[in-house]
Amino acid sequence: MKTEVTKLLGIEYPIIQGGMAWVAEYHLAAAVSEAGGLGLIGAASAPADWVREQVHQVKKLTDKPFGVNIMLMSPYADEIAKVIVEEKVPVVTTGAGSPEKYMKMWKEAGVRIIPVIASVAQARRMERCGADAVVAEGCESGGHIGETTTMVLVPQIVDAVNIPVIAAGGIADGRGIAAAFMLGARAVQMGTHFVATTECWAHQNYKDMILKARDIDTKVTGRSTGHPVRALRNQMTKEYLKKEAEGVSFEELEKMTLGSLRRAVVDGDVKTGSVMAGQSAGLVKEQMSCYDLIQKLVKETDDLLKGTGIYE
Repeated sequence: MKTEVTKLLGIEYPIIQGGMAWVAEYHLAAAVSEAGGLGLIGAASAPADWVREQVHQVKKLTDKPFGVNIMLMSPYADEIAKVIVEEKVPVVTTGAGSPEKYMKMWKEAGVRIIPVIASVAQARRMERCGADAVVAEGCESGGHIGETTTMVLVPQIVDAVNIPVIAAGGIADGRGIAAAFMLGARAVQMGTHFVATTECWAHQNYKDMILKARDIDTKVTGRSTGHPVRALRNQMTKEYLKKEAEGVSFEELEKMTLGSLRRAVVDGDVKTGSVMAGQSAGLVKEQMSCYDLIQKLVKETDDLLKGTGIYE
């Protein structure tokens, strides 16, 4: 499955694991990379020393390419941007802001830069300032989302830029990957299905919520505040949406969610924690290793697209 993205990143398969906060640490990133995809460490709001240690641990487990996802709103973003260079991290993906001020430093160090974007305007801007590719993330994704669906976002971004486009949002099997390729993407990024792998360190309660999820089991909170987040419905989402409808202040809503993702991922509190997951959770029925998952995805995609000339 050779595409512009596999060649750009030096990976075997055009499958990238999402840089999910609290979830995407070195065990998962190394397992995905070792299995032929691109594993990502999710830096989220963690300090630079934590990210550096995660990078060292990945390098102990695999000699294949991997990356770090930087949340640019993090107070440690400047320091982590330097860690990327100092530790010779091959790939960086970015979210929650523009990476423009780091582009020159990363480019000079040979880092492949892939911003996650949710609009044509953002994609064009990232191409102008030197991005190597973009992740077009539809609102079917888990966590912080935009407004446009993957189905309509990806082809519009493909038409708007000359760099490779990676599709994300709602993709959990070979049918989704094949559809993304038909829309013009040259790789996919998946998050939710990788949470339910054996190597992922997320609490089993979190994984079980995904494995049991139905098509209607995600909810979006925070639309009224301009910070929409998709998660599996539970006591927390029910209370949040009730308070949101009542018009309580942004500050009070923020207090509700403070530390909620950590509670779900680390402590296994799937009632008052934030169980972030995409709409594809309803397609995830089995816990398996990253290797087995990637092999399954590749076979399913090959069965649909082999001979079409979409990839080598």
